[in-house]
Amino acid sequence: MTTTAQEGVATVGKAARKGIVPERYKAFVQQALVLLVLIGLMIFFSLQNSAFAQWNNLSSLLLASVVTGVQALGLSFVIATSGIDLTPGLGMAACSVFAGWLMSSSQGLGLPIWVGVLGGIGMGLLIGLINGVLVSYVKMQPMIATLSMMMVCWGFALVLAGGRTISLRSVDGFDQISMGELIPGLPNAVIIFLLLAAIATILMNKTVVGRYALAIGSNEEATRISGVDTLRWKVLAYVICGIFTGISGILMSSRLSAAQPTLGQGYEMYAIAAAVIGGTSLRGGRASCFGAVIGAITIQTIFNGLTVMGVQDQWQKAVLGIVLLLAVWVDIMRRGGKEE
Repeated sequence: MTTTAQEGVATVGKAARKGIVPERYKAFVQQALVLLVLIGLMIFFSLQNSAFAQWNNLSSLLLASVVTGVQALGLSFVIATSGIDLTPGLGMAACSVFAGWLMSSSQGLGLPIWVGVLGGIGMGLLIGLINGVLVSYVKMQPMIATLSMMMVCWGFALVLAGGRTISLRSVDGFDQISMGELIPGLPNAVIIFLLLAAIATILMNKTVVGRYALAIGSNEEATRISGVDTLRWKVLAYVICGIFTGISGILMSSRLSAAQPTLGQGYEMYAIAAAVIGGTSLRGGRASCFGAVIGAITIQTIFNGLTVMGVQDQWQKAVLGIVLLLAVWVDIMRRGGKEE
């Protein structure tokens, strides 16, 4: 590392020590409140219907949280830089279809499972790389760039699959990635999700990747002047998001034993909501991977609990929208009641 870069790291570190420590306490309080709300929701739904508290239902709830949670973990890095990525939903479809096309012997190349898995994750990495380059070097607005890539992913998935679902039931062992049970009663997808959450937390809190992402989101110009190559680190944030998108595609297609080109519409909204509910600021500069996990489980708890109570799907989405509005409002109030 050059002297300039070292001075830059020191400058960013000093700035962080001056401003971020109080903010960490605020973020901790919000995450504690979200956790308390989650516990309160679980108690409420259990009192409304005892079936909610049964392990089979709770296991299904956790399994349903996996895809949203994995995508929220990746999005946390992008949102930390004050960016946004709208591709995780249909990007997941593109990754799962590509992986399915590689593995399926009847509708694709019939290659080994490991090739399909790596291919799907690699597709996610490529999507993230393109997004990062468009945002950082081509200077496109993140929403426009990722919205365009979202449509590209959708078209790619439809063309590659021929508009049909790619069945993966004949691929021996693929369904075990998500639905197997290394721990009895707990699907492997949930275990993978928790491991990914631990990895993402380490990346965000203990490595230069997370520190620079947060520094860029707090003040990109000051970070750049301090000697940090902000463009390169922003690209890396989108790449990380893309990798998590690819993993979510593998987990979803394994769970369904199929790759569906139309699956994934709207998932990016749930993932963004999970990240925001968990304490990640849409303005950038603050992110919590632990909070993203709690946010994803909270969303599925609301859906699952309302379903058990017999509430219609339309009202479930309305309730989630209200919860998201409240989370954004709390974020605005934390910054002094000002939204820029």
